Amino acid sequence: YQRRVRGKIVCISSGNGMDKFSGGLRLTGLDDFITPGQACIKPVSIPKKNTLAKIQLEDDGYFEITADHKKERLEPAKINLNDCLACSGCITSAESVLITAQSKEEYFTRLANKTTENKIFVISLSPQSRASVAAHFNLNIYSAHRKLITFFKKHLGADYVFDTTFSRDLSLLEIREEFVSRYRKTYIEQEVAGTESHLPMLASACPGWICYAEKTHGEFVLPYISTTRSPQQVMGSLVKVYFANKLNKKANEIYHTAVMPCYDKKLEASREDFYQEIFETRDVDCVLASNEILDVIQELKVDFVSLEESPLDTLFTNVDASGQLFGSVGGSGGYLEVIFKYAAKELFGKEVTTLEYKTGRNSDFKEVSLEVMGKRCCTLHLPMAFVIFKIW
Repeated sequence: YQRRVRGKIVCISSGNGMDKFSGGLRLTGLDDFITPGQACIKPVSIPKKNTLAKIQLEDDGYFEITADHKKERLEPAKINLNDCLACSGCITSAESVLITAQSKEEYFTRLANKTTENKIFVISLSPQSRASVAAHFNLNIYSAHRKLITFFKKHLGADYVFDTTFSRDLSLLEIREEFVSRYRKTYIEQEVAGTESHLPMLASACPGWICYAEKTHGEFVLPYISTTRSPQQVMGSLVKVYFANKLNKKANEIYHTAVMPCYDKKLEASREDFYQEIFETRDVDCVLASNEILDVIQELKVDFVSLEESPLDTLFTNVDASGQLFGSVGGSGGYLEVIFKYAAKELFGKEVTTLEYKTGRNSDFKEVSLEVMGKRCCTLHLPMAFVIFKIW
């Protein structure tokens, strides 16, 4: 059915796993898609009117019926895979092929062909998913991680299990340099070369937000979005390039799966940006959500708590001298904390150990500022809800 959302007609589907995706992304189930012969509707902008109107579905399309009984056709629009991130509608059957590649069913299909295809299976585990599994089984993080390695290798055919905390740290190192570079170009080089502003910088690893911005605000906001890859895609590059070379393998000889907390990550992995034309392979072949891993554990009737704790694959895993896991701390992946502390030292020579947050326009909006000699030099904001981006 359809409903009006802030001046837009939005196609809403019911059931079939829709609640698994974020508010910025809604997909129907894999067997519940429109056929190629049907029209696909995505949000259609219409002028806001003072009169009340209803949406009516007829055999030949959707119509808006105004209070004075005038009928206006709502035009359909073609969409592609990336459009669905900015839409609350559905995807075409042709595009659903890419989504089916991001399912546990597809994973087990590929696993069944592992020997014949001569593939190396690599699983990258996110710290959020690790924490979810630990909480579910009432285990500590370290124990849950080692048991997951056992589960992945014994039951999911994994040859290597890596930790995306490692790739997140690389992403944070890159994004802090990007911010400092943008700041200098805006406030230092601009005075000399007359270059245009490169701030504010919007830093996020959320594919729902990224594609919402791309499809809704376009060129107005794109120059301000950080170009640094998310931890998932950084790990994808490491596995399919560096690790493949280390094993003397081609990128397409490795099947790389990422275990992530959010279903939106499936579509991030499906973006053309992360497809290697030469080897005809994606940096991340499959994304499994945390609850899908729990489903598999249940389906295979595995006594997870009783699993032995396997040693860590230390190549792409943050492990200290005592064998403990470690990584950058902070909310929303630690972006704000890392950028703020590094910028304070690099740009203004100030060491910052503790950040003092102030509540912004509401409790979902926090900010932290750096002052030098009584003058505010820079301010970083931390929106805590997707709706903040829509009204910012």
